[in-house]
Amino acid sequence: MPSTIKTAWLSLCLLLPLFSQAADVGGAGSSAAHPLYTKWAELYRQKNGISVEYQPVGSSAGIRQIKAKAVDFGASDVALGREELAKENLLCFPTAISGVVPVINLPGVKAGELLLSGEVLADIYAGKITKWSDAAIAALNPGIALPKLSIVIVARQDGSGTTYNLSDYLSKVSAAWKSGFGTGFTVKWPAGALQVKGSSGMVAAVRQTTGAIGYVDYNYVVQDKLVYPKLRNSHGRYVEPSPTAFASALANSGWKSKAAFEEALTDKPGPSSWPITMGTFVIVPRKTSNPKATIATLRFFTWAFLKGDDTVNGIDFVRLPDAVQARIYGEFTRITDQDGKPLGWSFM
Repeated sequence: MPSTIKTAWLSLCLLLPLFSQAADVGGAGSSAAHPLYTKWAELYRQKNGISVEYQPVGSSAGIRQIKAKAVDFGASDVALGREELAKENLLCFPTAISGVVPVINLPGVKAGELLLSGEVLADIYAGKITKWSDAAIAALNPGIALPKLSIVIVARQDGSGTTYNLSDYLSKVSAAWKSGFGTGFTVKWPAGALQVKGSSGMVAAVRQTTGAIGYVDYNYVVQDKLVYPKLRNSHGRYVEPSPTAFASALANSGWKSKAAFEEALTDKPGPSSWPITMGTFVIVPRKTSNPKATIATLRFFTWAFLKGDDTVNGIDFVRLPDAVQARIYGEFTRITDQDGKPLGWSFM
């Protein structure tokens, strides 16, 4: 974050009265965001001696837990809508940008060699294309000797924001997918799909299953050295997943121009944009019954925004635009206790 914005926000925090006692923080939700939040938590504990525990139980479970007040923050790879936030008295804000990446286990094929279009990808996940040697795949890959292997679909069984963003993209590029499967945290997958829980379960299943295709957050692709195809984006170009490609999708969205982080980042224009880019989000009470825990949570994420830019970029996420961070800071100051009184707290 530019030093001017950091200085301004830090000055605002220092003007607020210091909350007298630190508190540990507990969160749950997105497994895609797990590497980011655990790294931030590790650094935060080293600097401040405060423990932040995070459980990667999936976006749907994270949303349920924050609604039930079972955690201090929930985490999801999908922003909650305004009506739901108003009904539940919650605040939802993004923390970083990443992307959903199809991953494959195809003998003889290296990362980035296979080319897939959105329409072909939708037909694979819908169970319409069942062999890697299918004519539709072969037409996109004349230079690859495709094996006559059955395609094994590996999919998330648990309610997943990664699934939501993948299915949102497929609904945009395939009318047949939209009418037959739609967009959701869970999908009624074709018969024979291998269903797993969590991003780690997805990685293990794809690695162990010859002919498999799955999907996972980009950080896991890098960490576990997974094989992925290039995807054809809305500009008609085949692109590889990368922070640069996610940043391109971000730059061609309302996030950059309007700080409109409710907008999905899938299928955005731009010659280098990754077509399944996504934000990852945190959900906290807007009117809290536990000010101590909420203040501790806000301190943690304020620290992460002020001090954590290098961490975000270093583990293959993309930092938020300045305008989005500024909007989030403003929303933090409007969180109240049950009586509607603003929380008095300091970053320090």
